[in-house]
Amino acid sequence: MEIIIGDKVWSSWSMRPWLVLRHTGAPFTETMVRLHRLESHDEILAAGSPSGSVPALKDGELTVWDSLAICEYLAEKFPDAALWPADPSLRAMGRSAAAEMHSGFHSLRGECTMDLSVRTRAELVEATAVDVRRIVRLWAELLTRSKGPFLLGQWSIADAFFTPVATRFRSYDVRLSDYGDTGAAGAYAERLLETPEFLEWEKAALADTAR
Repeated sequence: MEIIIGDKVWSSWSMRPWLVLRHTGAPFTETMVRLHRLESHDEILAAGSPSGSVPALKDGELTVWDSLAICEYLAEKFPDAALWPADPSLRAMGRSAAAEMHSGFHSLRGECTMDLSVRTRAELVEATAVDVRRIVRLWAELLTRSKGPFLLGQWSIADAFFTPVATRFRSYDVRLSDYGDTGAAGAYAERLLETPEFLEWEKAALADTAR
């Protein structure tokens, strides 16, 4: 398999399925296309993404694009990886949470773009504060229901979708206690950033920016 991704320091969409793919344990290669350049779109198309966007996954003659579609494909291809929980209620809630992240939280995305090299303090506008409060509630609800340590108990696709969010909170010094967190959400964000798969991604990202 081959996954087409954008710069690891910026591409939150690429990070999600990359983490899931790494969790399957399957061998794969990666092709990185530099983003934020006039030629980026054409280079992504040339690499094999039919949408001209990253990420895309090539598995033999099949190409799957869009981060959520890739993750669902991997969950079906590698059932032993348990990328979704066996419990149908938890699985449905996890899919709902991943889909909400996939399509929502626009103010947070715009104000606090993912950049693993950034450490600053952001004064969030109210629309972004609303997004953060919703994320804190969502994380707390799922952690309470599953009993942790991750959103659905063991690590899942839902955690892959929120890992870039945890990096945003760290990069912009967003203190979740200011947005209703009593400790569970902040501790969960720290756990996401301590997983071996994320640390591998981050190490490569920061090494690339240092060149």
